[in-house]
Amino acid sequence: MAKKAPISDLIPSGTRPTQQTIADMTGLAVTTVSKALRSDPKISEKTRQLVEKVAKEVGYVPDRAAQRLRTGKTHVISLILDPHNEILGFGNSMITGIVEALQGTNYHLNITPHFTPGHIMEPVVNIVRNGLADGLIFSRTRALDERVRFLSERDFPFVTHGRTEFSKQHNFVDYDNEAFAYQAVMRLVAKGCNKVCILLPLSKFTFYQHMRYGFMRAVRETGVDHLLPEDVSLDSPSDQLVAWAKGLAGTDAMPDGIICPGETSYFAVENGFAAGGKRQEQDYCVVAKSVSAVLPLNNPNLDLIAEDVKEAGFLMGQSLLEVLSSPEKAPRQILQEPTLKFPI
Repeated sequence: MAKKAPISDLIPSGTRPTQQTIADMTGLAVTTVSKALRSDPKISEKTRQLVEKVAKEVGYVPDRAAQRLRTGKTHVISLILDPHNEILGFGNSMITGIVEALQGTNYHLNITPHFTPGHIMEPVVNIVRNGLADGLIFSRTRALDERVRFLSERDFPFVTHGRTEFSKQHNFVDYDNEAFAYQAVMRLVAKGCNKVCILLPLSKFTFYQHMRYGFMRAVRETGVDHLLPEDVSLDSPSDQLVAWAKGLAGTDAMPDGIICPGETSYFAVENGFAAGGKRQEQDYCVVAKSVSAVLPLNNPNLDLIAEDVKEAGFLMGQSLLEVLSSPEKAPRQILQEPTLKFPI
């Protein structure tokens, strides 16, 4: 018996499948197909499943240009992806989470990289003025972020990864960096460290304030000696961090407890101290922030505090969908709690 040809083979080469194509193959009216693709509750579940099955088999993709003319919507959500070199796999994790949140909807994700020295407003202004998306997601927020002000004044839907200090509330998902820094210090003190150090981000970012406050709160409570580096930051290139750690290793100022809020910074500091003749767990202890499986593979006994960036992406995707469907709702503000992963 001859093998049945795939349904997509019935479509002439170079022809784009349309709702009419699905209607012809299912025997349904085009209006029924259209409603089924929009998950109209008036259409039976059996019919919706049939339409979705055939649409998937023929490779049907909605004509977004026609949708935009009809509805004024692009059905695009744009993620402005800034560099997060201090965290391995940050972008991939966030994209995966957002895509999962958009599954089963009419929206798809567009990535807008912003890795050049241009002003942070450039991609935002370009997207809004040219109508390239219905909503925006972006990260690395600042206390009085110009992007938030611009979008709020225009009532353009957006969600941020990180908080701001504007009086007008907006949708955000953030990680509790204050709790991260506080718990990291307390762990190092509990292990007997006498002097603790943290690599802070650049002061222009909001999470600099949160992280510094959590660190200093724990320092005041415990009375432990501390070091806040002035010549390097979490955003410093790896070679600079290596050189800094190597230089510190040869002085009396070297702390015996280090907090690395990123995986890249952890490897740089470890290499620098090793080059200076210092060994982890012998001369110093570390607490590091982890968003991937890399650090546990490198050192199963390392004290880690995890940040779930994939979950953050999913929550931001969900939040933005809510804004787009119900703009009158109060802002949704989510603070992710750190997950302690300390070996016994």
